[in-house]
Amino acid sequence: MEQRIAIFGAGGFGREVLQVLRDINAVQPTWACAGFLVDPGFDSPTHVAGLPVLGGIDWLAANPDVWVVVAIGSSAARRHVVERIRQRCPNRFATLVHPRAWMGEGVHLGEGTIFCAGALATTDIRVGAHVQVHVGCTIGHDADLRDFVTLTPRGCVSGNVLIHEGTDVGAGAVILPKCVIGHWSVIGAGAVVTRSLPDNVVAVGVPARVAKERQPGWHLPV
Repeated sequence: MEQRIAIFGAGGFGREVLQVLRDINAVQPTWACAGFLVDPGFDSPTHVAGLPVLGGIDWLAANPDVWVVVAIGSSAARRHVVERIRQRCPNRFATLVHPRAWMGEGVHLGEGTIFCAGALATTDIRVGAHVQVHVGCTIGHDADLRDFVTLTPRGCVSGNVLIHEGTDVGAGAVILPKCVIGHWSVIGAGAVVTRSLPDNVVAVGVPARVAKERQPGWHLPV
């Protein structure tokens, strides 16, 4: 029997997640998507990709049997939504793996994590909760991606890399082996990280250098 699910986030990545659900169903019917959820005041049409915009967290709380996946690209915004859902709703978070993603033995995914088409993870890898691994990303052996990490298209994480909570890895960025990336940092598109980076920084370039420092807690809602 297909499980009902709602996608929180009605933007571009929300539509990509809907495609992930449809591609999963093409292999084995698993999910019945009820529609999209957005926060009150979010500028969205009444329908997206032919499905209704149902409401927000109030709708989810009133439908506790519906699974949910948070399809918001920003790590900080995604964390804020997940925490509010956890506080108010008993709904379960879905972990989604596109049928054309590939994972070897010993790869563990947390709840709410999304693996898109063409993503590759080799062996003995830990991926935390509510992580996004976008199209064409690669993750090497013994890597550890903590909760709310975002790995955008063609990102390359080498073996024995640790990426702490909330870090956003830009499109086409490369992280070389044994690097440790701090909490809530940003690695710019196309950067090559050759050494470890601290918390709350923006790093860009080849090799990557710290271009900006942020105050601790910058990601928390005001």
